[in-house]
Amino acid sequence: MDTALSAERLEVMQHVGKDLDMLMAEYLKPIEENWQPTDFLPDSSKDNFFTEVKLLQESCRDLPYDYIAVLIGDTITEEALPTYESWLMDVIGVDQVDNPSGWSQWVRSWTAEENRHGDLLNKYLYLSGRVNMRAMEVSTQFLIADGFDIGTDRDPYRNFIYTSFQELATNVSHRRTATLAKKYGNPHLSKICGVIASDEMRHAKAYKAFVSRILEVDPSELLIALEDMMRKKIVMPAHFLRESGVKMGDTFSHFSDAAQRLGVYTTNDYIEILESLLVEWEIGAVRNVNEKAEKARDYLMALPARLKRIADRTRVPELQYEFSWIS
Repeated sequence: MDTALSAERLEVMQHVGKDLDMLMAEYLKPIEENWQPTDFLPDSSKDNFFTEVKLLQESCRDLPYDYIAVLIGDTITEEALPTYESWLMDVIGVDQVDNPSGWSQWVRSWTAEENRHGDLLNKYLYLSGRVNMRAMEVSTQFLIADGFDIGTDRDPYRNFIYTSFQELATNVSHRRTATLAKKYGNPHLSKICGVIASDEMRHAKAYKAFVSRILEVDPSELLIALEDMMRKKIVMPAHFLRESGVKMGDTFSHFSDAAQRLGVYTTNDYIEILESLLVEWEIGAVRNVNEKAEKARDYLMALPARLKRIADRTRVPELQYEFSWIS
């Protein structure tokens, strides 16, 4: 990104974050009042710990293969937070070392809330007795070591578009695993996935609000950035997911197939999230923009229908892949 454009982005970020303390109070919870993983797990200091673990394992015994695979993939994704935090810390407006802003505090506080998700799911899966934990841990280390490339560079516009979309996607995924857990007779796991989904929705509302503020002051550049992100497609943060001996990204493809078969996160969900963002940001009504932005707006408004035509022709493979993660 050239120097002039970077300076413009920085100015907009200062505008968007002028009352960031208020936004953090609205979209993040005080640490003392927040739930912690221990609240949902057997207490190892209690005499009934082993009895509770046995009951937990019994409730997980009949969970379908694809469901366990999706839960593990979701957990690994959540546990790659060191990658996500370092990526956001390098975004223009957040990276102000000489003049620390509220943006770096936002990123740290957001990370702290997200960190609970992987902790809780990891411990639950460990206790479930259904998972080859070492294989899962290898995949987590690979994902953090490999990093990711989501096509946003250091641009706050593209990054906030991405996080708006991604937080909505994770909300859908965790909300669906919650619904399915209840269907499979595991209300405990349903509650766990539900509280994580609730966090993701709060975070999505924050990032959507940031984008709305950018639209108020720099609509042309925001539309161009949104078109660019949608042409590239919003890739999931775990798109490099792999197992030992498996090529980078191949495991993610199998994980995605499992999620699609279960209906946890599908191509249609991707399209519906896009549609919801176009409505939320009132993209079709944006005016007084330059010619390039007008073309971007027209492309974006026509995109959901185009994606639906493609989705109708998409076939999901039947169950055939054996994950190393599952005992």
